[in-house]
Amino acid sequence: MPSLTGPVSDLLSIPLFPLGTVLFPDGSLPLQIFEVRYLDMIQRCIDNGSMFGVVALTAGSEVRKPGHTETFAAVGTLANINEWSAPINGLLKVACSGASRFRIVSSEQMKHGLWMASVATLADDLSVAVPDELQNTVNALANLLSTLRNQDIPDSEIPIAAPYRLNDCGWVANRWSELLPMAIRQKQDLLALDNPVLRLELIQDMLEQRNLI
Repeated sequence: MPSLTGPVSDLLSIPLFPLGTVLFPDGSLPLQIFEVRYLDMIQRCIDNGSMFGVVALTAGSEVRKPGHTETFAAVGTLANINEWSAPINGLLKVACSGASRFRIVSSEQMKHGLWMASVATLADDLSVAVPDELQNTVNALANLLSTLRNQDIPDSEIPIAAPYRLNDCGWVANRWSELLPMAIRQKQDLLALDNPVLRLELIQDMLEQRNLI
């Protein structure tokens, strides 16, 4: 696991949502909420204008099962709720976006199953221009976005949300990290890397291995 050496903030207390995916900063995350513990959590976040933390499951299930518990990664991403609707009673549909990364300092599961954690937010990626030797990763991503737009796919269904920062190493690396099929552990390792250039170099290797660039 890559070490986490970036500066951290004061501690925050947040609810956690363990999921079978990894949310990256500026990433899009649509959710359908039906478990009582998360319906209450999301409603409180909506009412208070607050965020929750998305962490990748390392064991257990997204849906609570009697006699089972979840374990999850130590590094996650804060999630903003951008849009929400309640099409039927007991169901919330929410559209979220990734904010800052965080590291869990301590966590505790409440009686009704919700996890609460004390977390330290990690420094955001420095804005680093994509070097010439990694420009092929940008070109491939730009071509993918162009193809999706030429197919008249609604913006809400495109997995990459604007604004597009195609000359920013961290942003490009994060979008490929979301799009490429890989194990959750690999995505988690990429999320935990503090160096956006190294993250993009690793992505370039994966794209080359898959003959995508």
